[in-house]
Amino acid sequence: MKNIILVLLVALSINGFAQQKEIEWHTDVNKAVNISVETGKPLFFFFTGSDWCGWCKKLVKEVFVKPEFKAWAAKNAILVELDFPRRTPISDDLKKQNRELGNMFGVRGYPTGWLVTPTIEDGKVNFNKLGSLGYVAGGPKAWIAGANKILKTK
Repeated sequence: MKNIILVLLVALSINGFAQQKEIEWHTDVNKAVNISVETGKPLFFFFTGSDWCGWCKKLVKEVFVKPEFKAWAAKNAILVELDFPRRTPISDDLKKQNRELGNMFGVRGYPTGWLVTPTIEDGKVNFNKLGSLGYVAGGPKAWIAGANKILKTK
């Protein structure tokens, strides 16, 4: 009897872990654009200084790792991390991509987030800016409320 209960508990916990699939933060914007176009979900560009920006770390800790955000993201957006680290090495191609997008979106501080919808015309990607948000006090509920307000304009 104890063995049956143990087997059931293990099976249920494995099933629970499988259902809590981790969200994916893309770094390749072209790949993310293609997924966005295929799914009809907007992109969420997260401009961050992952290894030095205190507010970025706070946003990740208070919002982006929480189950509420993960559920919202899975349903509503394709996530793209555009990182500007100081100590963590990234490829020159990634640095160039992130710098160009940072300039395109006028990023002056971190964290900065943009919800955008991409369109591809004649092989060129255009981004329709829906709205921007960064750190929002109040945890995932407050952040999601701000993001949903932006998405309603879509």
